[in-house]
Amino acid sequence: MADRIVVDPITRIEGHLRAEVEISDGTIKDAFLSATMVRGLENIVKGRNPKDIWAFVQRTCGVCTASHAITSIRAVEDALGIAIPPNAEMVRNIMLGALYLHDHVVHFYHLHAFDWVDVVNGLSADPVKTSQLAQSISNWSKSSPGYFSDLQKRLKKFVSSGQLGIFANGYWGHPAMKLPPEANLMATAHYLEALEWQKEIVKIHAVFGGKNPHPNFLVGGMACAVNIDDPSALNAERLALVQKLLIQGKEFVEQVYIPDLLAIAGFYKDWGSIGGFHNFMAFGDFPMQGYNNTDPNTWKFPSGVILDKDLSKVHDLDIRNLKTVEEYINNSWYDYQGDGNTGKQPWAGETKIHYTGPKPPYDFLDVNQKYSFIKTPRWKGLPMEVGPLSRMLVGYASGRPEFKETIDAALSQLQVPVEALYSTLGRTAARALESKLVAQWNLEFYDRLITNIKNGDERMANMEKWDESTWAKEAKGLGLTEAPRGGLSHWISIKDGKTDNYQQVVPSTWNASPRDPKGLRSPYEETLLNTPVADPNLPLEIIRTLHSFDPCIACAVHLYDEKGLIIKEMNDISVCTI
Repeated sequence: MADRIVVDPITRIEGHLRAEVEISDGTIKDAFLSATMVRGLENIVKGRNPKDIWAFVQRTCGVCTASHAITSIRAVEDALGIAIPPNAEMVRNIMLGALYLHDHVVHFYHLHAFDWVDVVNGLSADPVKTSQLAQSISNWSKSSPGYFSDLQKRLKKFVSSGQLGIFANGYWGHPAMKLPPEANLMATAHYLEALEWQKEIVKIHAVFGGKNPHPNFLVGGMACAVNIDDPSALNAERLALVQKLLIQGKEFVEQVYIPDLLAIAGFYKDWGSIGGFHNFMAFGDFPMQGYNNTDPNTWKFPSGVILDKDLSKVHDLDIRNLKTVEEYINNSWYDYQGDGNTGKQPWAGETKIHYTGPKPPYDFLDVNQKYSFIKTPRWKGLPMEVGPLSRMLVGYASGRPEFKETIDAALSQLQVPVEALYSTLGRTAARALESKLVAQWNLEFYDRLITNIKNGDERMANMEKWDESTWAKEAKGLGLTEAPRGGLSHWISIKDGKTDNYQQVVPSTWNASPRDPKGLRSPYEETLLNTPVADPNLPLEIIRTLHSFDPCIACAVHLYDEKGLIIKEMNDISVCTI
């Protein structure tokens, strides 16, 4: 009889996520993922001025705030036929690119690294050998024996106090940990350095958007005026700061993140055959000649779909076809008008919450009934993985030279075939490799912005259709963005100058959704199948694969009753067997 393991909540993610898996003979045979947060911002923005929606929906998430704002603005601009100035396009690209670097570095070091790195084991490392290892993979300046010796002493004092703080509740000593002490000490040092670095890169959002998180944006462009000599505007000093931060970001990615990723991956090549999916989708992003220019060669990230791991063909996204993207709620705690087993295209989507799950406290979900607050989106009836791996695979299969060179170099260094990309390891590696590309592109975006300004073009906004009286009585718009975690879409219907309907289909909706009416699993559930679990009481392997997606279930709001009282609270972790 299978044991059912419950991990609730999955920690080191955004939001609340519950995993229930069935294990037999040390291997996962079935998996069910339940989002225990409920979305509701779509209802909050109904009836509001579309020009203001970005300020609301970027609160969907506390991390990808800029992604949601840009996607919302693109949806409104699409509906109203607004083309933004080139400078605004480059500023948006830079802000999104800075978010990529911040998000990916924070994910690798602070959310995912401790699935592979044993901090406590690093206390037995030889600082001299640690220095030799660090210098063999990078020219990063902080790699002397003295540096690692001082760090190790600090860590030993920290651990001996009995209060591990940020290092508490790790899987220290787990049999699935494979790194030698020196690699563990090096990675822990870089964990701490990344904490310092990440607070610098977000200053770019403050320069262009006034603050971080939740920077300011504008339908029609950007809300920052260029005046090289004005101390209160986007002047020469602030633009120079942006360049400095972009260069520092590129250095950290190339000299710390990438070397660490490849060094750690070398000890876990067996994970190149665990946790893979088969369908991949990318919306494309970083337009260089206008968001409305559909020529794929003008976008840094190309769009497309790969089916059944076949890299010989990239299918057209065809997302505006009304039957291409549909959301189902057959296993989700929502109601639709009509048949709940029939999918709805997002422009006609509904957000009617109807919780029918078990009352807390409970041991297990009834997975024969609805079991998640996430809807189930499908592309032409098929489940899709979105995120860094999908973007890199679509770029690779499209024949883009920079994608092929970056991926092939990593595969060659690790001495693994391209098939290893379809895995937990490949997903983790893809996030780092695209960071390398984005770090380079950021400087290209910056150079184009500066060139435009030097040539006398200081425009940041197109206010031609700012007056609601100029709008059509009814309009629909679609905004697409490649958020760090994957393809993000916002769908808006406007009527009489107000938001009539609004739907968000976020990356973790694609990846983490429950089964559809045909019983097809989405990536989270599918990729856990056949995963070996060494110790069911310490299910590290479950966490590794789920963390490789960088889950963001916080694209939702907490569920309260009408008196503001919390309906449900989750324990840190529970492991149950039947």
